Amino acid sequence: MFRHLRTKLTVLYAALFGVTLLVIAAIVSVAVANNATSVVNNELQANRDVFNRLWSMRADQLHDSADVLARDFGFRTAIASRDNATITSALNNLRERLGLDHAFLVENDGNIVGLPTALPQRTSEAIWNALDNKGDAAGVLILNGAPYQAVAAPVRAPDTIGWVVFAAALNSAQMRSFEDLAPIDLRAQAFTREYQRPWVGHDLSDRADLPRFAQLLSRPSGQASQIDLTGGRAIAISVPLQSMTPEDHTASTALVLSYPLSRALAPYNLLLILIAVAGLAGLALVAFGSWALAKSITQPIMALDEAAHLLQQGQEAHVEVKTQDEIARLAGSFNTMASGIKDRERRIKQMALTDTDSRLRNRRAFEGGIRKLLREDRQIGIAAFSINRYGFVRDAIGHELAAELMRGLGERLCATLPYARVARVSETTIAAIFDFQTPDDLLKQVRAVQRELEAPIRLDGIAIDVMTTAGVVVAQSGRDAATLITHATIAVDQARQQGRKAALFDAEAYGDPRNNLALISELYAALRTGDAWMVYQPKYDIAEKRITGAEALMRWRHPQRGMISPDLFIGMAEETGHIRGLTDWVLRCAINDQKLMREAGRDLLVSINVSGRLLDDRAFAERAVQLIQPGSSRLCFEITETAAFGSSSGALASIKKWQEAGIEVSIDDYGSGLSSLSYLKALRAHELKIDKSFVLAVEESRRDALLIKSTIDLAHSLGMKVTAEGVETENALALLEAMGCDLAQGYLIGKPTPLADFIAASDPLRHPVAAAPEA
Repeated sequence: MFRHLRTKLTVLYAALFGVTLLVIAAIVSVAVANNATSVVNNELQANRDVFNRLWSMRADQLHDSADVLARDFGFRTAIASRDNATITSALNNLRERLGLDHAFLVENDGNIVGLPTALPQRTSEAIWNALDNKGDAAGVLILNGAPYQAVAAPVRAPDTIGWVVFAAALNSAQMRSFEDLAPIDLRAQAFTREYQRPWVGHDLSDRADLPRFAQLLSRPSGQASQIDLTGGRAIAISVPLQSMTPEDHTASTALVLSYPLSRALAPYNLLLILIAVAGLAGLALVAFGSWALAKSITQPIMALDEAAHLLQQGQEAHVEVKTQDEIARLAGSFNTMASGIKDRERRIKQMALTDTDSRLRNRRAFEGGIRKLLREDRQIGIAAFSINRYGFVRDAIGHELAAELMRGLGERLCATLPYARVARVSETTIAAIFDFQTPDDLLKQVRAVQRELEAPIRLDGIAIDVMTTAGVVVAQSGRDAATLITHATIAVDQARQQGRKAALFDAEAYGDPRNNLALISELYAALRTGDAWMVYQPKYDIAEKRITGAEALMRWRHPQRGMISPDLFIGMAEETGHIRGLTDWVLRCAINDQKLMREAGRDLLVSINVSGRLLDDRAFAERAVQLIQPGSSRLCFEITETAAFGSSSGALASIKKWQEAGIEVSIDDYGSGLSSLSYLKALRAHELKIDKSFVLAVEESRRDALLIKSTIDLAHSLGMKVTAEGVETENALALLEAMGCDLAQGYLIGKPTPLADFIAASDPLRHPVAAAPEA
């Protein structure tokens, strides 16, 4: 029939391929219809579960807010005194702040305060009965025909005197917000039935669909069903919502999730078209391939010759192997040789640009990437992520696992930032390049990456927690890549000095290192000329409502450089070994200033910060005791949490000597480092100062409030007073007082001021001292 082999092979292969395509198309059509229905069913089931979780989370949030208001002393007082104006004002303020629709109070006699319109007696009685049976009731509440998600919290003084009720409307906006969370474009609608009346739909596009939805709602819930709507057939599922008044069986609420069946099948229409197009293209390709099968073998020979010239020039060369004859085997050998040459070149280049331990890019490769991006005039930022206490971690897990740790963190960083360039630039540091819009955006990205990096990582079956500090620098054209990396690592040190997780490189604070070397000699000159002086920040006794102490702080105004940060000159004093002389000067000034305070009628305890470098200095410990013994000085030495909990037996002996001499000991910045209960017990300190990072967030963060409360209880059980740093608002002070905190320190109480201003402002008032201007 066919005279040529090419034609015979072409027709045979094309016919077989065409029959196969027809069978596949039939199978795919049936599978698509079944799969679309199954997928939508599963999605509706999943979104039902998501809605239930969101419902519970929203209820918990509303209950927490209601509980906070119910526990407020002023609010309880207003209820007890029947001060409806104050009650309504408090409810409205919180309702507006939380974006609620209603916030009202149900008194223990059933009276409702705070609603703009009165409720039917039947509804009021149902609400009162539900709250009387269970004070923290939650669920759907139908008010004037509209459904609301509502929660209640009892107000006790100490017996229950009422219930705070928060209600958020289940309106169209709520339904749209839920629809936006769904992975498919489903429709969410709320239905209610009150007093055995027909179901009412609150967001129906066509009222003719209401009877069909009513039939769905009459069926057992939990299973998806197909219903015929005006717009076509749809798959729907009902989710019954718990009523806040369960004893009132005359009202019901349900959520219906629906999805059009035509829309479920729509995504597959393109697939079927593509299958048909691909089939035709494949048919043509089979015909063309069959025709080309019998071509001459000269083409592989020409391809080998061309590939040999490319390999000679150092370019990539590869020959396609299409047959199994001698020429094909020759082509295979050639490909193997070319691949071996390419692999050797790749390994040589990789060894030059890769860290051998972690197999990440090394500093040289990272510098090259920075230079390339700077030539492209890209706006980039460089972040260095340094592992805190890396030496301790490495000694604990060994060098081999430490290398695996760095590799794992690098891989995690690459996964978090798929387009960022990542490298290990030192033993303890991994760096990455970021694209950003503003420096704030850059810092926000870096902090987000830090949270990913600090998730526990498993090595050899062991979960290891890693803490990092990040330094960030904004790259500018014309800057040397090596210098940018150095500045990023310097920013790490600046962040640690400031007690922050991440910080931008501060060129002004860093200054010229050569100039910083002269700081200490200039500082001692400033002590003589008066350019360095002491300021005092008051400490407020919350129980006694008066100032009972002060913290001594040092300030320095340089003649040329202006105000010098204490972090800079104190850090330099520590590094150069001059911290002991500087602390002696501060101690003498504090003792003399305390005498002046006492002469002015201010008998206050003065706190002095003592560097961790001095805890092991036995001579300083004896010197401090000698300075305070001639007089009647009342001093407290503040040592940081990190220094206290990392101290040696010699340091503990110094602390004990101070305590025996009448010097109180305070643990400063508690919560910012690695706390140890054993050291806390061994130190027997007089005071515990909670770090201001917790206090500043006490009003917004319930978690921080719980941590502060537990810390206060722990300190009191060990016989220590508790001072809260960073108190800046009256609300924060009130919360700390309710938690049992002893002392408060912060800008609400007073800013650090020179001695004369401090004495004038520190009268034993019955309220916090007004903040004085910054010295």
